[in-house]
Amino acid sequence: MTIQPKKSLGQHFLKDQNIIRKILDSFQPPDDSACMEIGPGMGALTEHIFERELENFSFVEIDKDAYAFLCEKFPARKDAFINADFLKMDLSEFTSLSLIGNLPYNISSQIIFKILENRQLIDYGVFMVQREVAERFAAQQNTKDYGILSVLLQSFYEVELLFNVSKNVFVPPPKVESSVFRIMRKQTVRFPFSDKYFFSFVKKAFNQRRKMLRKSLQGFVDFSEAPDDIRFFADKRPEQLSKEDFAKIVAYFFKG
Repeated sequence: MTIQPKKSLGQHFLKDQNIIRKILDSFQPPDDSACMEIGPGMGALTEHIFERELENFSFVEIDKDAYAFLCEKFPARKDAFINADFLKMDLSEFTSLSLIGNLPYNISSQIIFKILENRQLIDYGVFMVQREVAERFAAQQNTKDYGILSVLLQSFYEVELLFNVSKNVFVPPPKVESSVFRIMRKQTVRFPFSDKYFFSFVKKAFNQRRKMLRKSLQGFVDFSEAPDDIRFFADKRPEQLSKEDFAKIVAYFFKG
């Protein structure tokens, strides 16, 4: 049985054995963590996971054809495969979860938002995504790549770019280069405000990233009566603020 990559699912199957080994060498989850591969496709990473006898793994594949292929290829482990959409999965059964995957380019940001929504459960991850997207995840303030997901992801996880991957190691080759990055959840982050305010504030600020905050956030917060250390940020653009600056502002306006 063979399967053809589906453009609608953003499928590009990894074929380079050296890159596969390098990705798995980078995956060092906590000892007590359950592990999950997102989108195993034709099982390039999966095969090496089984060869290394890595334990406590499940494999989530949305494509019915790929799921059937995997169950046929690895019959002794077919119970580890789940035919489901990761974005719609209820992860509440896990207390500690580590993720790995060559993420579909068209939904990689949605997967990161899913991770953020379940960060109490998700400790660790190693992912391959489009290179420009990985650079945005890891971007620092005062750079053009710094944006919503830079602030949100780095507020709760340590983000590390590991290595770049040529488009020639995939079937079919994508039009862009890829990068592998790693996330490790920060253990000490305790914000005195609701996530919904923090997420909304950051999104609203970057939705008009060329405007100063007093303009882009008009009607959402009022800087005019804030203390000096908060009003200071009113004439800044969002890319000029660190993740700590964002937390400080949200804590003032939405604490409690």
